[in-house]
Amino acid sequence: MTEDIDLDKDAVQSDQHLTFVLSEEEFAIPVITIREIIEYGHLTNVPMVPEFIQGVVNLRGNVVPVISLAKKFGLEICEVGKRTCIIILDAQIEGETVVMGVVVDKVLQVIEIPEDSIEPAPTLGATIRTDFIKGMGRLDNNFIIILDIVQVLSAEEIALVHDIHKDTSVSESIEN
Repeated sequence: MTEDIDLDKDAVQSDQHLTFVLSEEEFAIPVITIREIIEYGHLTNVPMVPEFIQGVVNLRGNVVPVISLAKKFGLEICEVGKRTCIIILDAQIEGETVVMGVVVDKVLQVIEIPEDSIEPAPTLGATIRTDFIKGMGRLDNNFIIILDIVQVLSAEEIALVHDIHKDTSVSESIEN
């Protein structure tokens, strides 16, 4: 599925972004934040969490919370297909690296978006949040939304993801 996508951390440049599709819309995230891309598999539901937290996945013995960006953004939820996958990210939350996953309909490619081709997030009025948009990448005559994944979540939601991650880290150290 991801054979043609090079995520070699040593070779990553700051202007490289992974593009992906959510509900037929194209988005991008900086490659530097990506740990790996995995096939969509069985998720374990976690009770009493917000609807956009789709569950947790076992990643080589580690429990990783998985976010549905489509649900979070209020987009149409597409059926899980052959190209549905989970992008595993390293997010800096409260000075700690938290591993989390985001479900996407399909991964497209790694592209370079030079800093001078990134426009600031648009201001759409005081009642519309755009703080989760890192910028608008200009590609030919189109724009692609570059996301700041940590800013997608509210402070309470970040705390919840952080707690899910921290609880699993504590249980791992007890087991070892």
